[in-house]
Amino acid sequence: MLLLALLTVSRGGLAAVVLPVVIAALALAVTVRAASSARRQRIAYEARLTAWAGERAAQAERLRIARELHDIVSHGLGLITVRASAACYPGAADDPSAALSDIERIGRQTTTELRRMLNVLRDSTAVAAPLRPADSLRDLPAIIEDARRAGPAVTLRLGEIDDISPGAQLAVCSVVREALTNTARHAGPTSATVSVRRDGDWIVTSVLDEGPVDGWTPHAGAGHGIEGLRERVTAIGGTFEARHAGNGFRVTARIPEARLS
Repeated sequence: MLLLALLTVSRGGLAAVVLPVVIAALALAVTVRAASSARRQRIAYEARLTAWAGERAAQAERLRIARELHDIVSHGLGLITVRASAACYPGAADDPSAALSDIERIGRQTTTELRRMLNVLRDSTAVAAPLRPADSLRDLPAIIEDARRAGPAVTLRLGEIDDISPGAQLAVCSVVREALTNTARHAGPTSATVSVRRDGDWIVTSVLDEGPVDGWTPHAGAGHGIEGLRERVTAIGGTFEARHAGNGFRVTARIPEARLS
């Protein structure tokens, strides 16, 4: 309409001078308003995107905590069950008071970790779980000693290993702990060998047991331990194998770890 008015005014009149200025001012106002509206929409969109990303991150963190919670509870309760079964195994030279002491200790540790996890899940403002320090190779003797208390006679063969990253050490400890827990559950007070060695740019971790002892009744777990290990190892570029070896069972993980310069 303004353009039509501009075309119909006299070339020498005042309107011919004022009208273009008015049109330009209106056009500028419309442009500024459109730009301002677009900026507000962009800010609102970015705020929604940030909120969505934060929610996704929180959900991912809670999923991670839930997995850790499953591992802690499954491992603790599994050890309690197997420790009690090993103490009752016919011919076991085990002091009942020592078995009860181990069961109490494991129960207290599991309860403590469970409470920590649940506190994090209840606290919507929590950023990270107050977990125990990450396992390292220094914790291997304690992991093996826990397995021995559950029944299996475990031998550790530790090769010349140096300059291993904390992530690789954590993966090694996870493999050893879960594999020995499975040995205690399925094979009872059998014999097992844990081997950790370097093979070039790989850390090879192997757990081999001799199979169930006579009269042992397997105690099935949740069924996710081995698959969980496979996911963890393959996620960092490693390989994982779990299979029967004669009468026993072997778990082997190859964890990538280049030498540090």
